[in-house]
Amino acid sequence: MINLSQQLRLGLKLTPQQVQYLKLLQLPTLSLEQRIKMELELNPMLELNEEQELSQEQEERTDEVDDKSEEAAEEIQPKDDYTIEDYMNDDLSGFKSPEAYKSNDEDDSYESPQQSTIPLSERLLSQLKMFLSDDEEILIGEEILGNVDEDGYLRRDLTFIVQDLNLSFGLTITIEKAESVLQKILLLDPPGIAARNLQECLIAQIHAGKHASSLKELAIRIIKDYFEDFRLKRFDNLEHNLNISRETLKKVIELVQHLNPKPGEGEFSAQENYITPDFIVEKDNGDFIITLNDRNIPTLRINSAYKQLVTPKGKKVSAETKDFVKKKFEAAKWFIASIHQRRETLMKVMKIIVERQRTWFEEGESLKPMIYKDISEVVGVDISTISRVVNSKYVQTEFGVHSLRFFFTSGLESENGEDVSNQVVKQRVKDIIETEPQQDPLNDDKIADILKQEGIHIARRTVAKYREQLGLPIARMRRKV
Repeated sequence: MINLSQQLRLGLKLTPQQVQYLKLLQLPTLSLEQRIKMELELNPMLELNEEQELSQEQEERTDEVDDKSEEAAEEIQPKDDYTIEDYMNDDLSGFKSPEAYKSNDEDDSYESPQQSTIPLSERLLSQLKMFLSDDEEILIGEEILGNVDEDGYLRRDLTFIVQDLNLSFGLTITIEKAESVLQKILLLDPPGIAARNLQECLIAQIHAGKHASSLKELAIRIIKDYFEDFRLKRFDNLEHNLNISRETLKKVIELVQHLNPKPGEGEFSAQENYITPDFIVEKDNGDFIITLNDRNIPTLRINSAYKQLVTPKGKKVSAETKDFVKKKFEAAKWFIASIHQRRETLMKVMKIIVERQRTWFEEGESLKPMIYKDISEVVGVDISTISRVVNSKYVQTEFGVHSLRFFFTSGLESENGEDVSNQVVKQRVKDIIETEPQQDPLNDDKIADILKQEGIHIARRTVAKYREQLGLPIARMRRKV
């Protein structure tokens, strides 16, 4: 039986334009450039406002020429001491080169070209070919190096690599032959590359290193047979089982500690390891100037040629064409409006951050507790909007380039009633650990007691959380010989 009923519901839905604005808001500067280029390809109603950009460039060039002309007029004065022979002389040592007259602004803006780098896999393969003459071995080496991860380890089982090669090329490669090639790869530069576990990686580096043979043998024996005692720093067990002195054990530990547990790490080119800040904060006469780093963001406008198609004076076109152009026109308007709104929101948020953390921007230390809600209440937007603004954004300051998330920290109340940023507490935990006795490190309870004596009430588990975030091991693992 069919029944009819009415229901009253409250709901909140985002329009497509709002969704677009929120997506643009969370994009960093470089990603926004790519997004605009993609939108220009998809929407024919959008075009670059080249006239505005050209006029700006012309103004800048005119100002630059005027400045240089004034400087040249001041510096170059006619003198009666020079004759025509002086200017025709081949010896120009007394005259400055054209580069010497370049302004400092040009020197600062010039960015030298980045040197191209050869990928690690190619460098390793070129080394390996010097030790191999068999085409089959080279094929095995290429396959092994192709399976090495970013840390430099071979995570895939060697048996499966051999099976794939035999099936793909119709070969009969044995596991022993593949193992032989792998052992040669382990000794390439950097040594330990393509190791299957940490022990194999360290042993390969010990073999390749220039150390005393007796020390090498002892270090390899510890890594092979007593690795768990070594990892957990059971020094007494190692001395007893190996029948060695504390001084000898100390030399072995120093040798192993200088090895690289991740031989493939750090292989970044200058382009991959480069951060483009979204904001620039500069101090000027006691105040701060905030600049949105969007000079490379192109200026957009509506394409007038397409716009005429939907106007009454335009050419007669089909209804389908008019509908298409109208939709693209609305999309273009909203896209341009979203970019402007994004800029305004970003600047508002950054200004509030600078105001709240003014002490840090002046001195480079002492962050105040601040959460997303504090900013959202002032700007008048939702907390999720602040989260999108902060996401993947960086600011260039006098004290380096920092992520916007760096300035948001929760607080702890001290005995005098003041809020202390958890970043300050983290730094204090780090300082305490750095100055602790090396043979008797402080555990988390003792660190918490020290902080309580300083007026910061903090639980042991909170100390443990901060210590882990700082990448510091537990007390027993920090113990040194």
